[in-house]
Order: sequence, then structure tokens, then C-alpha cells
Amino acid sequence: MSTRTTTPTPEYESLRSAAARTGYSVFTFREKIASGELPAYRISDKPGSAMRVKVADVNALLRPVIPVEIQAAR
Repeated sequence: MSTRTTTPTPEYESLRSAAARTGYSVFTFREKIASGELPAYRISDKPGSAMRVKVADVNALLRPVIPVEIQAAR
């Protein structure tokens, strides 16, 4: 009997990973962090250390596209 193992979805990701996954640019993520729209976390207390964002927070930025016909009827 074979056992299938799955890799758990990471809770945090780098800005580069988030950009590649969503199509946003790293610069856009940095703007959203600076404006307070997207929380970010540093790996260490050292200035310039890598930042991470929660996958769920990045996913929350994505909105469904509503076709124009449906939007006009509202």
C-alpha cells in the first residue's frame, strides 16, 4: 500500500513569491505594505532583513471580476 504525502501550504511567503503567484509586482506589494493595506513580517530585527507576507492576506487582495452586464444591472 503506497502512502501519499502532501506538502502543506505555507502560511507565509516572500514578496517575490507572492508577486510570481499573483501577477502583482514586488513594487506593488511594497506600496501596499507602506500604506498599511498589507501587513508584513520581518524574519529578524536587522534593518533590511527579508520580509514575508501571509498567503491569506495576499489572497484577500484578489477580487472576483464581475462581468459588465451583471455590474450594470446592480
